[in-house]
Amino acid sequence: MAAKKDVVIPVGPEDLEDPLFDPAILSKLDWSNVKHMKDGVTSSNPGPGLRVRPLCKADYDRGFLLLLAQLTKVGDISKETFYERFDHMKRCTGHYYVTVIEDITKGIIIASATLAVELKFIRNCAKRGRLEDVVVNPDYRGMQLGKLIVSTITLLGKETGCYKMGLDCKDSMKGFYSSLGYSGEEGNDNTMIIRF
Repeated sequence: MAAKKDVVIPVGPEDLEDPLFDPAILSKLDWSNVKHMKDGVTSSNPGPGLRVRPLCKADYDRGFLLLLAQLTKVGDISKETFYERFDHMKRCTGHYYVTVIEDITKGIIIASATLAVELKFIRNCAKRGRLEDVVVNPDYRGMQLGKLIVSTITLLGKETGCYKMGLDCKDSMKGFYSSLGYSGEEGNDNTMIIRF
């Protein structure tokens, strides 16, 4: 019997739009108890010309890494490396929910945040969520996009069954996260949580 060779499947344009996670979960989010958003803004209704959705490979060319570079050091990541990391995260089903807001009129990513889900043994094998890498393009600030992306990730945490969400933030950001329902954790004043 002849040994099978690994088959390399080229990435075509249709593969570049495959989402990191099932976008249908975003339509299931319950916004009924979210009081801090104005004018009915939700992940399904982010505003004219905007779309909230999972990260996809094509976002490499839509400025996703440039947006992250406004938050922290990213490094010189090639398209190939980005695709490899994307594929690895996608194979870890139920653990990575990188969510973006796209300005569809310009074809650029203008905001992003990540829900990382950790599996636990405590609390009857519960799941804990972490809010990570929250960033909004400064040209789009003042449009509730920070509140929108954080609220979307928080609701994703609840929808995916996390018993709580946590985040680490600078002192200057505590008021912002407090306004969205997060509170300080005793003994660790830069870690904030929200329990469901």
